[in-house]
Amino acid sequence: IEGKPGCRSGALATEARLGWQEWGNAGYAPLAEYEWSMESYRSAFGIDAALRFVPCPVSLRFMAFAIDLDAYFARIGDSGARGPDLATLRRVVEAHARTIPFENLDILRGRGISVELADIERKLVHEGRGGYCFEQNSLMEQVLQGLGFDVQAISARVRIKSPRSFIPARTHMFLRVCVGGEDWLVDVGVGGLTPNAPLRLVLDEPQDTPLETRRIVAEGQWSGFEQRSPDALLYHQVLIGDEWQDVCEFTLEPMYPIDRELGNWFTSAHPASHFKDKLSVARTTENGRVTILNQTLKFRDENGQAQSRILNTRAELLEALDREFDLQFPADTVFQSSGLANLKD
Repeated sequence: IEGKPGCRSGALATEARLGWQEWGNAGYAPLAEYEWSMESYRSAFGIDAALRFVPCPVSLRFMAFAIDLDAYFARIGDSGARGPDLATLRRVVEAHARTIPFENLDILRGRGISVELADIERKLVHEGRGGYCFEQNSLMEQVLQGLGFDVQAISARVRIKSPRSFIPARTHMFLRVCVGGEDWLVDVGVGGLTPNAPLRLVLDEPQDTPLETRRIVAEGQWSGFEQRSPDALLYHQVLIGDEWQDVCEFTLEPMYPIDRELGNWFTSAHPASHFKDKLSVARTTENGRVTILNQTLKFRDENGQAQSRILNTRAELLEALDREFDLQFPADTVFQSSGLANLKD
């Protein structure tokens, strides 16, 4: 296993991952080159592999994790080829967005959100649940790395319905994926506007997806995508009607696991987080989207035409979660949110 200088992808191996759990008393690994023997690595991790750690701009605590690809592909109902190519990437992103819903329900149940990879896999794959960006895109990152893609997690600010004069917290992550020497953006965790196709990292070019037209635009001075002026930004936009609307703002700065840990804590636990006072569930369908925002169930087709109805009772809400998202909860489940203040028992 070899970490590459610069860690553009953050991928270290298919069979083993280096993550953020403490390994003995080592804590953070020094940024220096280590040569470990097969014996010492097997003794430390129980894995038959040798490690060569090359200087990289992120400290690592060690953990072995291997995604269960068979279980994941069963979860998304996909039996196609698994090569690291664009056709596979498109197919996986479309199926993931359709079958693993975006949702913040555990926050409203008073439960914490873990970004440990084993916990994410258990919840989203084996328990049939959904999650929000840190869970969704961390899972997708592991899947794509397991398939042999070159992947890097990117930090962002969600800007849906926010003016550019407002600066939201940088509490979103998505993925930069290199395929055949070309970079693509994958985001399966941005709620009711989750793109169900990868977007090519190219400026000012409208890109059709199965549901909407998207584009990437720049602000400030960029030299390619590797150098920029201090105020330069990129925006992922979606065409709604005849208007381009911002989805998120980013600079291609990586989002390392420790940054995800902090962002996840704020998003799931801080009293000012908007996920604390609204219920949000969403997924794509064969020809549109279905969402629940607080008590409003909405269906939107590929032409943008929407139909909605109000869920008046807890039973109606739980039934809609089951029918539209395959999310089952006990009849006495309570979601604590000011957005559900008018929900009747």
